[in-house]
Amino acid sequence: MTRILQFLFAGWFACSTLFFCVTARADSSLNSILTPYLTKYELPALAAAVVKDGKIVSAGAVGTRRHGTDVPVTLSDRFHLGSDTKAMTSLLAAMLVEDGRLRWDATVGGVFPEVADSMDPDFRRVTLQQLLTHTSGIPSDDQNLFEVLKGSMEQDGNLDELRYWFFLQWSKRPLQMKPGVGFAYSNVGYTIVGAMIERVSGKSWEELVVERIFTPLNLRSAGLGPQATVGRIDAPLGHVRINGKVKAFLSGANGDVPPILGPAGIAHMSILDFAAWAGWNAGEGRRGPFLVKPETMRKLHTPVVTMPERKDPPPGTPPGGKYALGWGELTMEWAKRPLIYHGGSNSMNLAHIWLDPETDFAMVTSTNISDRKANEALYGLARELYRVSHPAPAK
Repeated sequence: MTRILQFLFAGWFACSTLFFCVTARADSSLNSILTPYLTKYELPALAAAVVKDGKIVSAGAVGTRRHGTDVPVTLSDRFHLGSDTKAMTSLLAAMLVEDGRLRWDATVGGVFPEVADSMDPDFRRVTLQQLLTHTSGIPSDDQNLFEVLKGSMEQDGNLDELRYWFFLQWSKRPLQMKPGVGFAYSNVGYTIVGAMIERVSGKSWEELVVERIFTPLNLRSAGLGPQATVGRIDAPLGHVRINGKVKAFLSGANGDVPPILGPAGIAHMSILDFAAWAGWNAGEGRRGPFLVKPETMRKLHTPVVTMPERKDPPPGTPPGGKYALGWGELTMEWAKRPLIYHGGSNSMNLAHIWLDPETDFAMVTSTNISDRKANEALYGLARELYRVSHPAPAK
């Protein structure tokens, strides 16, 4: 339980899509670029892919599924995405807004009127958009969340019922600040969004993310929870580093965060499906399937709040920059313009996603360990992949 919940403080396929295709040339492999990172940063496995104009132009996967073994990872292996799932939750919310079932300014009290009078007055007026931008006033994850999650394990019901119970636990708590005033990265907020989505749709968040995102985008490897099957090492296992030693976590109770937190960060998929997801977002409506209007895609990607700069933040958490709806924005010295970005970690895996809608470019990176070394590796790899993909013009 303790290892799982550390996520809360840490923060956060083959060519299977209808509209993306992997170029099968030998020179499309990134393995030669990725392999040195394994040794330099002591990573069990590493995968990455680059997308341009809706096509995966290069990809690679190196290392092993479990530290100390010789079972190699492959391009079809599933990697955990952590908080990169938040963009999927924001997209589901956007679909329901376009369906007329939600509004960006819909309040928590309005969605749950039966308990509105018992809510904290400020909490009652928190909006969907404020929850999606981490400006609701709900504090960043702390010991209170540990206690609520422990309590949730004693509750009966399906996950949607548990999320409603989870929401009730927070509805009477005072906010850290007035809604809309400042930024506080909160997995609680996204879990409450999940409960709002479930209330207005009549379906669980899990059903909707599969039905309305995984299936239409043909993300065949995509799933929820631990990336490996219980009792099997059929995907890269998550790892932690304890006193300098690497420990693998098999799928099971300690292999991921509690499923109640699904809307905040529990998706997994292959690096190629992850790249397809990234490329579809970078297209912002240039190609199908058209799940939402192009202007809605742009809204999800448009920053609304500046985040405080953080020195050496935990892996998977925002280092600063700006935040949109399930997406951040970072200005990097190696990029020509600010990039849409998000990181995700369940404390045992780490994944980064980068978009440049202006040029229809995207790149994704994943590893099956999460610590500062892994975080440094993924940032360094992003810099290298970007520069390789954007060579300086010949003089």
